[in-house]
Order: sequence, then C-alpha cells, then structure tokens
Amino acid sequence: MFKNAVENIEPYTPEVPIKKLQQELGLKNIVRLSANENPFGTSLAVKEAILNWDFTTAREYPDSNANDLRQAVAKFQNVLPEQLLFGCGLDEVIELIARTFLDEGDEVLEPWPTFSEYKLHATIENATVVDVPIRTSDGQFDLAQMCQKITPKTKLIWLCNPNNPTGTYIPVSTLKKFIDQVPEEVLILVDEAYVEFVTEPGETSAISLLKDCDHLVVMRTFSKIYGLANFRVGYAVIPEALIGKMQAVRLPYNLNDVSQLAAKAALSDQKFVQQTQARVATARNQWQDFLSQQGLKFYQSQANFIFFEAPQALKLKETLLQNGYLVRSGLQPDWLRVTFGTTAQNEAMQQVIKDFYETL
Repeated sequence: MFKNAVENIEPYTPEVPIKKLQQELGLKNIVRLSANENPFGTSLAVKEAILNWDFTTAREYPDSNANDLRQAVAKFQNVLPEQLLFGCGLDEVIELIARTFLDEGDEVLEPWPTFSEYKLHATIENATVVDVPIRTSDGQFDLAQMCQKITPKTKLIWLCNPNNPTGTYIPVSTLKKFIDQVPEEVLILVDEAYVEFVTEPGETSAISLLKDCDHLVVMRTFSKIYGLANFRVGYAVIPEALIGKMQAVRLPYNLNDVSQLAAKAALSDQKFVQQTQARVATARNQWQDFLSQQGLKFYQSQANFIFFEAPQALKLKETLLQNGYLVRSGLQPDWLRVTFGTTAQNEAMQQVIKDFYETL
C-alpha cells in the first residue's frame, strides 16, 4: 500500500509537553534546553503587532505571497524580493527542496551528524543519502572528502552552518572555496538557522555569495534568535532561475497572516537580536570554560547550544531531568546537546553535571 521509500520510516516523536512532563515527574518546573529555543523570549514589538492585528480578517485566507514580509526581508538581506521563498518553518522549505529537485536514484551528500530532516525528505523521494563523517578531532566538516564523494548522480549537497548538533561553523571564505569545486549542476544548500549567533569576525552569511553563484540556496529562520519558533516562519534565498518551479510546488496560503506580521515585527527589532547574540556569546564562553575545567570533550560552538561527550550520557540526562533540566541525547552515542539558558539556569545545570561526575 505504501510507497517503498516510506516503509521503514519511523514517525517523528515530539517531545512530551512540558506541563505534562512536570506532572509525570512530580516537578514544579522543567526548563527545556533540548530544542535550541530562545530562553530570552521574543521582541516586545511582536506582541504589540499581534495585539493590533485586525481580528476581523480571521475568516479570510492569508496573503499567499507574503508581500509585506517579503519586501522587509528583501531590503534587510539586500536581495531581490523575487528571490525569496517563505515556508511554514524551514521544515517546509527543506521538504519543498526535496520534492522539487530529487528523483529516484539521485544522490544527496551531507556531513554527519547533521540535521536529520535533510535525510528524511531525501529518503521519502527515493534518493540515496551519502553521509560524510565529520572530523572527530574538532567536529568540522570534511569538505575535501565531500568533494571526493561527488558523482554524476549527486543532485544536492546539504551544509548546516553552524551545524546542528555540533555547533561548528565554517567561514564564508572556506565555504566559497568549496563551492568553487562543486559542479554547477549540483545544488548546494546552506542552512543558516543559527548564523545570527556567530561572533567570529568578518562576513558570516553565504547570502553574499549568491550574486556569483547560480547553484546555491541559503536558508534562514525566525525560530531561533528571533524567538518565534511557535509561529513557524522560515525562508530561502534562491537564484532567480530556480525559484519559479519551487514556487509552483509550494502550497498556497502556507504562511498565515499572524505569522507574517510577527516575523516582520521581529525583523524590525534588531536591538533585541543584538542583545540576544551578546547574551548567548557570554553563555557559550562560560560553558566552554566549564567543560574544559571538567575535562569533557566538546566541539567549539558558534551556535546557541553546545555538543559535548558525556560518559554515561543517558544517566546524566536523567539526572538533569530530575533536577528540572531537559537536554538532548541520541544525536551521537555518549554525547549530549545543551541549549544555553539564562545565567542562573546554566550555573545550576553545571553544578548538577559537576556533582554527577564527582560521585561516579
């Protein structure tokens, strides 16, 4: 009955809602630091915009072209409005890319570990996914090996930068050298969901490379640094020669008016973005210092989370949960990913980790 490609796919298991988990464990409070959400909230400009939304338009379909948001993002990113494709989160954009470009027998290259949805949607389209392991020494992509793995069947290359779950980042100059080695018939997809957290000097976004590259797509989201995960707004900047067919595949009315309004308001408040970036950078430095002091291996992060090797990781995860902190496991054996929280939350978690290893 089912298409062959989905026979062995397991359904996504969402996290238990926090309130329900608190009841099950008998805890008054649980802090979710497993989903890379923004612990510092959302710009107040978003709240003001939503409260002023004309509720009488609720019966109407939304602006399918997201015109107001499109113009705002185009101006902010210095790209043509026609180059933008909006999705219900980057999840939909990733699905659209797979649906538009992949045929049975095509190959997709990706570093591993990375965001699992690239592989999921390639598999659904009967494509073959070729994983290129990251360098275990520093968690960076093995770009030379990726180049060697390109074949006549290669259709897409996925690069999450900074990478989820490792948090590692490759500079734009390094990315350009890699792109120059990739055949023009291979589409390179750079997922920049976490790029606003990067504090390394120089140009940080591959959007600057689009003017000289017709086989590059760059993706961004409002879910992370803007704190709009609940509103599901993502977008891609796409070469003009490619976007027409992608828009044809995209379902109409995929982004509701409230989400469009929220994203536009969030974009207008860059002071909130800058403050969040600074707070995350401080937390990141503090976490890296802590893990170094504890002798725990980690990868240098440029995101709002850190990935570290944790002996007895599942037991540590359970101990953290019993203390009210939910973190992410299962991305690599004996490693955990922790989203940075507030200063108080970070310090409390680190004390739990320190006590855990001292009592082993």
